[in-house]
Amino acid sequence: MNALLSASRFSLSALALAAALTGCAVGPRYEQPATALPSNWKELQTAEGWLPAAPADALDRGEWWKLFGDATLDDLAGRVQVSNQNIAAAVANYSQAQALVRGERAALFPSVSLDGSGKRTGTVGGNAAASPSNAFGASLGASWTPDVWGRLREAVSSAQANAQASEADLAAARLSAIGDLAINYFSLREADAEMVLLDETIEGYQRAFEITSNRYAAGIAAQTDVLQAQTQLVNAKADRVGLQRSRATYEHAIATLLGVAPADFSLPVAKWTPSVPGVPTGVPSTLLQRRPDIAAAERTVAAANAQIGIARAAYFPNINLTASVGSNASRVKDLFSSGTSLWSLGFSVAQVVFDAGAIAANVDSAKSGYESSVARYRQTVLTAFQAVEDQLTASATLAQQEGLRREASAAADKTEQQLLNRYRAGQVGYTDVVTAQAAALSARRTLVQLQVNRQTTAIALVQAMGGGWQAGWMGSSAGAQPADQATTPRAQ
Repeated sequence: MNALLSASRFSLSALALAAALTGCAVGPRYEQPATALPSNWKELQTAEGWLPAAPADALDRGEWWKLFGDATLDDLAGRVQVSNQNIAAAVANYSQAQALVRGERAALFPSVSLDGSGKRTGTVGGNAAASPSNAFGASLGASWTPDVWGRLREAVSSAQANAQASEADLAAARLSAIGDLAINYFSLREADAEMVLLDETIEGYQRAFEITSNRYAAGIAAQTDVLQAQTQLVNAKADRVGLQRSRATYEHAIATLLGVAPADFSLPVAKWTPSVPGVPTGVPSTLLQRRPDIAAAERTVAAANAQIGIARAAYFPNINLTASVGSNASRVKDLFSSGTSLWSLGFSVAQVVFDAGAIAANVDSAKSGYESSVARYRQTVLTAFQAVEDQLTASATLAQQEGLRREASAAADKTEQQLLNRYRAGQVGYTDVVTAQAAALSARRTLVQLQVNRQTTAIALVQAMGGGWQAGWMGSSAGAQPADQATTPRAQ
């Protein structure tokens, strides 16, 4: 009895010591890497100013694709979010990361095991009067490694940060998939529009070919006029065939994004409205903090910070507490008799005495990994700003170009018609008509291509900002805290 009491006191003392030490932590307190965000955009010519960066990927991005006002695109975007395989893989990766967090957290608690055994023994030959004997055993054991130096808590923090980075990767996969869908969809619609344009052009070329043929038959035009008209007509038909190929390629890409085989998907020809959403001049640069890659990079920094604490914990001893109770008997019912029970309590400490600097090397490696992740985070932010400014520049430039291209196309159409009329009157040669027709067709196609370029540039701007600008920024102050800050674990 005294032995049991002594052992109990020993165990309680060990538990109390472990509990007291569990509050210790050897890892550095995590602070977000220092960087800066200009309050607004250079290309929007707004006020200057700098704000501390704080990833806010949990803010609502809104259904940005609806800014384009295309019902078919809206329907396809909904299907992509359900069936796209890259998104499905990102969802699975996020679920895996969450499971790893639960696994790391489980190490904070004691583990309990139950063992049972039974055997029957006897003799072979010899004393025939000896009877077989039974032996049964049962034991319940528990072990706990208290997190005295914070190693396990740092491991949990690292796993949580990695899981949050995986969640940001999932958001990035969604943004990328819908962006790719929108780009392919509008490229397909642009191909449809160019085919309609070429159909009208081919009709005009066909009439011109018939006119020159009639004039040649009447002896008032050279055969070269007929050949030039025929060349124009055939080239236009060849261009249309090339557009059919491009359209099929875009349709196949959309099918793949939807997670279906190209043979099982088709998108009928429909009228294309080349609408481009405008960017409000009051959009703050803090929207850039929603970019999933920035959030993922910052969470990677947090995970690297936790690894420093894990490496430092190796300098300190490992403490392990064990306890077990068991029984042995020749009959199963006797296993639960108090007279046959055995118990044990244990306390062990292990400390590395000499490792030739291995622990120090691991700590230095973890610190270098942290510094590397900080540099990658800052580079991600800078690259994001470059991408947004590039797309803002492109958007403004293309908007100016569209007006000029529209004017040039109208002038080329008038030139073509006037030269064709003058040719019919015998005032100019057909070479002048051919040149005017080629210039007019090129101007029309350039205008259509520029319109789809404006749409794809708007999509690229949406992606560069981490989502649309119609949600999450109205009424928010420049210094507002990100929505996910209260729920994001930080290494202590």
